[in-house]
Amino acid sequence: MSPQATKTSPWREPMVWMIVAAPVASIVMGIATVVLAMRFPDPPLSTLPEAGAPAEQALPAMQGRNHAATGAPGATR
Repeated sequence: MSPQATKTSPWREPMVWMIVAAPVASIVMGIATVVLAMRFPDPPLSTLPEAGAPAEQALPAMQGRNHAATGAPGATR
């Protein structure tokens, strides 16, 4: 057998497709995530509780927001 007879295209190898599929899938999923985020944005939280809602209901959300902003547990602005 000559070397030319056994030579195949690299695109016929399954490992090539596995290597190419991972980055392509991540790009497609990233674009899908951006599209979903733009089409269905989360509503912003108000800093004041809703009319008729007790102020204690907003306390865990405020503590979480402050912790994320400062890095200190229970920190307030």
